[in-house]
Amino acid sequence: MSRPETDEEACRQVLQILSLVGDKWTVLVIGQLHGRTLRFGELHRAVAGISQRILTLTLRQLERDGLLTRTVHATVPPRVEYALTELGDTLVDALTGLGTWAIGARAEITQHRHHYDTTHPEMAPDVRKRRP
Repeated sequence: MSRPETDEEACRQVLQILSLVGDKWTVLVIGQLHGRTLRFGELHRAVAGISQRILTLTLRQLERDGLLTRTVHATVPPRVEYALTELGDTLVDALTGLGTWAIGARAEITQHRHHYDTTHPEMAPDVRKRRP
C-alpha cells in the first residue's frame, strides 16, 4: 500500500520540473525540436553555445521526463534521432506564452532595472556579481 503524497513532496516535484523547463538549454533544445526530428549533430549546430556534454545531459533529462524520444536506427554507424513527445509539444505552448510575455515586458523591465540601478548604485550588477 502506498502512502499519500504530502504537499511538501508535491511542491518539491513541481519545483524540480520548473527548474528543468526554466533552464536556458532546455528551452533552446525544445524550441529546435518543435515540429521536427533532429540528430545530435544537427541539434548541436542549431543550439549556439551549447557544449556536447551539456547537450547530452539535457537530452537525457528530457527523455527521462518523457518530453522527447530518442530513436536509434540500426545502421552503420548508428543513426540517433530526437523528437518531442506529445507531452513535449504541450510544453512548447507554455514556453511560447512565456516568451510572448517576456517580449512584451522587456522594455518595462529594462526601465525598472535602470531606475533601480540608478537609485541603488551600491547594488549595481557588477557589485552583485562579486559577492560570494
